[in-house]
Amino acid sequence: MAKITVKTNGPYLVEGVTIVDGEGRPFPLEAGKPVALCRCGASAHKPFCDGTHIKVGFRSEDTETPARAK
Repeated sequence: MAKITVKTNGPYLVEGVTIVDGEGRPFPLEAGKPVALCRCGASAHKPFCDGTHIKVGFRSEDTETPARAK
């Protein structure tokens, strides 16, 4: 089952998925390890996080959990 964790002021941590490029080719990922995806837009290794969000002072706006859809 896929799991996405939204880290406050940081990346999306993704588990249990295959990530593919625009041509449908899978990225080589280590099985069973979560992957950090860039949320700030400043990573030099997109779509993956390289920690640049710290240097650029990225702050997430999603500080509250949204209500669940009914």
